[in-house]
Amino acid sequence: MAFNFSFDLEGLEDYMGNHLRLFISFTVALLVFVGMIALSVFFIAIRGKEEVMVPDVLGKELTQALVEMQEKELYPRIQLRAAAAGEEKGVVLEQIPDAGTLVKAERRIELVVSQGMALDKMASFLGKNINDVRQEILAFNKQSPESTITIREPFMYQYSVQVMGTILQQNPAPGSELTGSTVLELVVSRGQENTRITIPDLTGLSFTEALNRLGQLKTGFTFTMRETAAGEKPGTVYSQTPPGGTEADLGEKITVTITAPAPAAGEVSGIFHFNLPLNPYPLPVMVEAELPSGTKRALVSTSHSGGEFSVPYSLPAGSVIILSMVDREIYRQTVAAPLETLSADNL
Repeated sequence: MAFNFSFDLEGLEDYMGNHLRLFISFTVALLVFVGMIALSVFFIAIRGKEEVMVPDVLGKELTQALVEMQEKELYPRIQLRAAAAGEEKGVVLEQIPDAGTLVKAERRIELVVSQGMALDKMASFLGKNINDVRQEILAFNKQSPESTITIREPFMYQYSVQVMGTILQQNPAPGSELTGSTVLELVVSRGQENTRITIPDLTGLSFTEALNRLGQLKTGFTFTMRETAAGEKPGTVYSQTPPGGTEADLGEKITVTITAPAPAAGEVSGIFHFNLPLNPYPLPVMVEAELPSGTKRALVSTSHSGGEFSVPYSLPAGSVIILSMVDREIYRQTVAAPLETLSADNL
């Protein structure tokens, strides 16, 4: 048996050529497709992320600031800094960039956050008012309960050209190391020495006129009341100590005795008593009445160094007597019957 092998070389060449052209075409198409995808990605990258406006988070708590940053798709970078006096812990103190700046989304925003007062050294309170210092120390103690500061009271005070209540000296000195609980001793200005006043003669005045005179004098006072005798005018000053015309130190307390007022129909008369906290110098005190009609009536505005404080009144039943000290309400009492003596301990 014989086999005959023959090849059609020309047909094979055509076959191979067709497949090669098909392969080349496919390869070119694939490269073009990949190139288009690469170009699309490139242009998207060039265009960048959406621009957003940096929110204003200054003075806000850190948690609120983080929420606002997240809503804008911004990422905060946080730095902690010891707070100055009056700055709360956990509050944003600075931000970079500033609020209102347009930036790309996912931008890093620098936030400087208060970590509270640095209590490793004693602060300087010299030249400050004693009431402000009390508030500062209260903030210190809240932020660092393991290293508290306590003011020794009653603190020392002396006459000075500085305004009353100004801190003149302190111990420990500013910059002293703080370890554990520290007792702070202060010397407070009592104002200028030998400030003398002339006691006005209040005898015969109505109790409202006497209150106005004493309020202008800015000195301590207290009232007592006795029954009106025959021939006497109700609600007037019967006597006073020290007597009118004498000289006394500013702040010396004046005791005034009045005859019982004759209240009008529907009114109640009496004396409002309150034991004010003691201070080394007089503080602003105001007493006003809120009438049942809703209107307010000022009874007296003065300065008082604390202790027994009393104000006569004749008001419609149901009125509310409001006592304020340094623009802060400390007590109120409804007028329905003679008021009992109250104390600062009732606050």
